[in-house]
Amino acid sequence: MGPLKGIRVLEFAGIGPGPFCAMLLADMGADVVRIDRAGPGAGRVPVDPLLRGRRSIAVDLKNPKGIETVLRLMAGADALIEGFRPGVMERLGLGPEVCLARNPKLVYGRMTGWGQDGPMSQAAGHDINYIALAGALEGIGRRGQPPLPPLNLVGDFGGGGMLLAFGVLAGLLEARSSGKGQVCDAAMVDGAALLMSMFWGMRAMGIWNEERGTNLLDTGAHFYEVYECADGKYVSLGSIEPQFYAELVKLGGLDAEKFPQLDRARWPELKQNLAAVFEKKTRDEWCAIMEGSDVCFAPVLAMSEAPKHPHNVARRTFVEVGGVTQPAPAPRFSRTAPAVPAPPSKTGADGESVLASFGFSAEEIRGLRESKAIA
Repeated sequence: MGPLKGIRVLEFAGIGPGPFCAMLLADMGADVVRIDRAGPGAGRVPVDPLLRGRRSIAVDLKNPKGIETVLRLMAGADALIEGFRPGVMERLGLGPEVCLARNPKLVYGRMTGWGQDGPMSQAAGHDINYIALAGALEGIGRRGQPPLPPLNLVGDFGGGGMLLAFGVLAGLLEARSSGKGQVCDAAMVDGAALLMSMFWGMRAMGIWNEERGTNLLDTGAHFYEVYECADGKYVSLGSIEPQFYAELVKLGGLDAEKFPQLDRARWPELKQNLAAVFEKKTRDEWCAIMEGSDVCFAPVLAMSEAPKHPHNVARRTFVEVGGVTQPAPAPRFSRTAPAVPAPPSKTGADGESVLASFGFSAEEIRGLRESKAIA
């Protein structure tokens, strides 16, 4: 089920953005086969939602028969995704030239932090480093305080796994018309930079400055901020447009003359004044007043709270898979709705079914087990 039904993808096991990309594709109905390393981890039962909805085969990539097995799988696949450092797949004998020779229509998706080339391509790194170099991290945080890493959402997931999923799907669409595959080089530093496009535009228009925490969307404005309530919990405001700000003034019981919206010089003072207002009621009391209005308001929920919120319940934003609460597949489709994902497979548990579905005979599968090319 799902709009990607019929698409076959091979995923080389990794962490973070690669599995996230594979999860997105599998959620939408693609048949994603995870190629795990044969070894001590085989048979392990993962609980990570990033591993849901796909089959697993454990292959010894140091065994020539294991490499040949992967190449045969590749011949029947539409796309491949891998997240090794540049050159690793080539050293394994699974680089783009070899794979595209076997399957000229293959879309070869590569996920790295720095990209396949450039002076830092071989350096180790993590999300925090990629978004720092992209110019994204420096602007996140409050005035007078250091930059604040936004979990690893911007580099690994928004600028990484989601970018790779978009690239792979673009490549698949192009291959349908050209009959030719290609390499998709998805780098987190590129993706993080791309996510900053709006801010480059605002900078060019002279409405964004580089002093952290002084702009419209970086907690500089008193009407785009989070505020602590009487019970120590928080609410969020995004009352940017004048009509929404007017609603904030009204429902907050504010004096409009004492809370001018666009007097930037007074924003720090108005933030303190607004903080004093929100400290007078609990989060639930403010929700009763503002939630669902045009204030652009929402409570700041913990992970344990979010699945229980009435809106998320109505939307089925969260599902339980294998006893683990997790986000449901998104976006939604009216005709080809994806199914509820299957729990993660045991590492290597689907080897026989994977090989059989790609045309391997029972005798060939038995021979691969005996040679320990697959676990």
